[in-house]
Amino acid sequence: MKVTLKQINGPWDQGWVLDKHMLSSTFLGDDEHGNPRFENHRTEVGEATYQLKYQKDWSQVGPLAQAVATNVFPKLAQVGFVVPMPASNVRPRQPVTEVAVELGRIIGKPVFSDLLRKAPTGKSLKDLHSKAEKVAAIGASFSVNDEIKKAGCWNVLVVDDLFDSGASMDAACSVLRQYPKVGKIYVAALTWK
Repeated sequence: MKVTLKQINGPWDQGWVLDKHMLSSTFLGDDEHGNPRFENHRTEVGEATYQLKYQKDWSQVGPLAQAVATNVFPKLAQVGFVVPMPASNVRPRQPVTEVAVELGRIIGKPVFSDLLRKAPTGKSLKDLHSKAEKVAAIGASFSVNDEIKKAGCWNVLVVDDLFDSGASMDAACSVLRQYPKVGKIYVAALTWK
């Protein structure tokens, strides 16, 4: 899978995004039901992420996880475990969790999919425009569930699907920094807005 790797900075030790999500989006008008229609052109990673997240194309999990394993993982020192970002919407299967689990399998690291939790805020971050608005909406919605039973401290790789303002990742890293079993925090997102 072709990527255009981008380094991202924030309250984490190192962060990377595989590629831009959307190359262009042209409004085509409304359909017969009054819904807006667009002609969208995405990067290869963006299209795979879209197909996985919105079309439930689970065949995209492997290639996306492999892209993170090939392009991001070698840049990180001594990752001890992988954590998916908690989903905003409840689904029977969570796309980011599926990618994180497959990534863990590929790189031979445990995945703790219930370590990082997010309480519902009742607000969709998609509808907010500034980082300050998103930070306020997120509030203290993230928490850590002490899912790791062994004593010790390890570097964590947090996986997410889309990096926009960084508000969610900032909040997640803030609570992870307080968890004594986490050393360095690395982040990897599939696409950026």
